[in-house]
Amino acid sequence: MYILFWTLLIIILYSYLGYPLLLFIISSFSSLLKRNRVNKGLTENYEPPVTLFIAAYNEVDFIEKKIQNSLSLNYPKEKIQHIWVTDGSNDGTPEKLKEYSELEVYHENKRNGKIGAINRGMKFVKNPIIIFTDANSILNKESINQIVAEFKNQKAGCVAGRKRILIQSKDNAVNIGEGIYWKYESLIKKWESNINSALGAAGELFAIRTELFDEVDKDIILDDFVISLRIAQKGYKIKYIPKAFASERASINIKEELKRKTRIACGGFQAIFRLKGLLNPFQHPFLTFQYISHKIFRWFFVPISMFSLLFVIPFVAIHSQWNNLYSILLLLHTIFYIFVFIGFIFRSKKTNLKFFFTPYYIFIMNLSEIIGFIKFVLKIQSVNWERSKRE
Repeated sequence: MYILFWTLLIIILYSYLGYPLLLFIISSFSSLLKRNRVNKGLTENYEPPVTLFIAAYNEVDFIEKKIQNSLSLNYPKEKIQHIWVTDGSNDGTPEKLKEYSELEVYHENKRNGKIGAINRGMKFVKNPIIIFTDANSILNKESINQIVAEFKNQKAGCVAGRKRILIQSKDNAVNIGEGIYWKYESLIKKWESNINSALGAAGELFAIRTELFDEVDKDIILDDFVISLRIAQKGYKIKYIPKAFASERASINIKEELKRKTRIACGGFQAIFRLKGLLNPFQHPFLTFQYISHKIFRWFFVPISMFSLLFVIPFVAIHSQWNNLYSILLLLHTIFYIFVFIGFIFRSKKTNLKFFFTPYYIFIMNLSEIIGFIKFVLKIQSVNWERSKRE
């Protein structure tokens, strides 16, 4: 039981602290080596034509702001092709979009999910770089410039932007929790990118070379993750650019966030089986190490370890006759769940005490992994994306 306890604890500590610390150390040394290198032969004014691609389903409440944002980006207007695919939308989204002559709107009454919209819309893409973004995400004005600059490097096959959660001075559990999580995740992606390749891209903002796109299976849940990682499997890099970001609010409440996280978790387990090649260290040694450390541990081993410790820690503390070390660990474990309980009680209240909500969000995140795994095994998760309600 003692061996099991330390195994579970080490899994959690490695995933949340050990792996990021290791990345930070390697990235710091890597940055020192690269500091004096100069990329010769790269032109300063690199402005290739791009396609801004948005697959939207019933987004009429957001599209006005999104259109204004897209048309105001600081990039030559004549070099941006705006593609919207609105298949299945019946709330007036396609009609609203067609009021703007700058946009190419493709619509079918039948809903085939986001993957179906992407696969269908790809045949209308005319440019060498595609930038995918969501209808409810607002891009910073320099985002396209920041993204295309990375494609000057021929090894870059995908460029991922940063997901930025808008947090108010006083906010609820979901916004605070997800905001802190994405700041943490952003650091990990930044260090991964500095060393080798970021592990996947967020659908709010990422770009790929058009030539590298392969039609995605119709039942894929995490399209952004699978599209980007398949490019990495081809030997190209996924570069992460924090200066290109997409801003949005988190889900309106914890119920909506749990639904969203559960879907992502289910898609993660699906991706493990669809991207089996990433588990082969002989093909891409360091990428495999990253994939297992960042994703497999976070999706599978950590949730199991976290909930197993609920039973193992008390057992070990009692049978060690309240040894000081195990008593302290039990106390810390208890304090963590006290904060989880406090987060649950005040989950709908707006506060500036951000620390109180972090344990609660971690708990919800791992709970969603367990639920997502069950849905994956039972095959009851719909592939069609349903937008979470947001403020």
